[in-house]
Amino acid sequence: MESVRAAVYLSVCLSVLTSLCQGQRSADNPLPAAPDEPVLRLAEALQGFLDEADSSAGLSMEKKASVIPRCDVGERCAMKHGPRIGRLCDCLRGAACNTFFLRCY
Repeated sequence: MESVRAAVYLSVCLSVLTSLCQGQRSADNPLPAAPDEPVLRLAEALQGFLDEADSSAGLSMEKKASVIPRCDVGERCAMKHGPRIGRLCDCLRGAACNTFFLRCY
């Protein structure tokens, strides 16, 4: 996801830089003025790319369950898997998960 964001930022910076540099051409080497149509096409393409990236990012965020629910005091907060302990939920502020009883206290 970070690489997509970096590519989008880079392309936006390059497009802004090229549009600013077009106004800085020297008078002794005049080039024909470019129509605004390619700039509009670039803007539309970038907008489509951003919309596509946002829609795919939303799907990947739904698949990931990175938010751990909260547990009340006395509820089971972990589960033992052999030598490892897996977290089921996060205890409320002021409470902690007891690793022997596997409950919030």
